[in-house]
Amino acid sequence: MEQYFPIILIALFAVVLFVLPARQRKRAQAQAQALQESLAIGTPVMTTAGLHGSVAGIGDKTIDLEIAPGVVVTFARQAILEVRKPVPTGDATGDGPDYGTPGTTGGRPVDGTL
Repeated sequence: MEQYFPIILIALFAVVLFVLPARQRKRAQAQAQALQESLAIGTPVMTTAGLHGSVAGIGDKTIDLEIAPGVVVTFARQAILEVRKPVPTGDATGDGPDYGTPGTTGGRPVDGTL
């Protein structure tokens, strides 16, 4: 039995070095595919470069993002990193973002700059 111990160790190392990373890669590819299939016009997203925008158009290999009103840029579909939650809009009901009291921690600066 002692003579087989090194062979068993080598087999275990092979499993750890090859099989487990392959499973993780497959899982990541499945998540990326699910993300691509979930994209629809108007969905807020973030690219791998950190650019935030909403989907304005979807092509086979590209996606158009509106990053500002009237400003549309085209990216490769693989550049979409994640789907973001929509930003709540401020309205009379108070459901909008809470900026706090000006000049306090978490609020806008006293001079009104962003």
